[in-house]
Amino acid sequence: MTEHHSSEIAVIGAGVIGMACALQLAQDGKRVVIVDPGQPGMGASYGNAGTIADYAVQPVGTPEVLKNLPSLLFDRNSPLSIRHAALPTLAPWLLRFARQSLPGPAARNAQAIAALVASANASWKGFATEIGAERLLRHEGCLYLYETAGAFRAAGKDMAARKALGITAELLRPDEIAAMEPGLPPLEGGAAFFPQAVFLSDPGAVMGLLAARLAALGVPHLTFAAQSLKRGPAGVTVEAPGWHLHARHVVLATGAHGRALALQAGDRVPLETERGYHVEWEMERPRLTRPACPTSRGFYLCPMTGRLRVAGTVELGGLTAPPSPHRINRLVKGAQAIFPDLGPPTRDWMGFRPSMPDSLPVISPSRAGRDVIHAYGHGHIGLTLAPITARIVADMIAGRQPELDVSPYRVTRF
Repeated sequence: MTEHHSSEIAVIGAGVIGMACALQLAQDGKRVVIVDPGQPGMGASYGNAGTIADYAVQPVGTPEVLKNLPSLLFDRNSPLSIRHAALPTLAPWLLRFARQSLPGPAARNAQAIAALVASANASWKGFATEIGAERLLRHEGCLYLYETAGAFRAAGKDMAARKALGITAELLRPDEIAAMEPGLPPLEGGAAFFPQAVFLSDPGAVMGLLAARLAALGVPHLTFAAQSLKRGPAGVTVEAPGWHLHARHVVLATGAHGRALALQAGDRVPLETERGYHVEWEMERPRLTRPACPTSRGFYLCPMTGRLRVAGTVELGGLTAPPSPHRINRLVKGAQAIFPDLGPPTRDWMGFRPSMPDSLPVISPSRAGRDVIHAYGHGHIGLTLAPITARIVADMIAGRQPELDVSPYRVTRF
């Protein structure tokens, strides 16, 4: 028996991007439904480092990364690695990634990311107030840690580039780090401090509050995996076995799972999957007061409520392979290198990030019209960009001019 539903707008995907879009649209007076087979916000929206990263303006692909790409991709211990079995499938994406890592494209991509994240902190303050999550926002900033003097000297160029893009950053000596975070071991190098960064002390709890706010506004959640998307003269039909949904507009907030539906909408996108990991140690008082990233190791130390979460690294490898015990072990050993008395972790997790070769999301009407709106591909900054993406999507559906130039994020760039 097939369930039939209709709505003005269907948002496919209940991660933080999809839920933020649904909330903004509901606040605009639209009749909205969310489609997702899983629990809202419990994918990458839950498993991330919890940082509203207004400072994260550099794309993954840069000239420095391009120079070291072969060794990075094929070193199992690299912060950026690839599952070898996935290489034939990933080859076209990697070629695009390499082109986007050249100096000119990388600089343009950084400018486009900076434009998006410029209002991230202010946006999240208002967003948290709307969903009742103010108590879960911390305003102590974020640290990049450089474990050697050479790495700290090299960081000056990176920080200068970020400052040129409007980011506030301070370089700290080892004694200044020790005063700020006495729980960290002594560093030979130094740190970059981003004082304006905001941290979510419990991303899962924030996702729960967001889902509860949507429920309070009467936004239904249909628990099926959309398989078919078809345009018609009166809107768009979304179907799966046992389900039929008709809407005037569809928002594809499908994260790493969106390529097939995008193609059905008439848009071919080079979307790939980063497999993200975290491990956690339960502890009453985590050893830091703010997130800190040992940059050579590629992960964040995150002092979350009742636990220390170690999250990060990039593994390209698709949606079907099981978690890599080696990647999990690298996070554990890396954390224990910093805090040698850490025992075995309490739990571990793997989730999927949507990754574009230029590190820019797709926030755009479909080529065939704004009855289908793309909102995915945010990579490492989906949490950061959720409220901003939601406003842009709502403007596109309403036919309003978005708050910034959205041409860098259009699906037609591919």
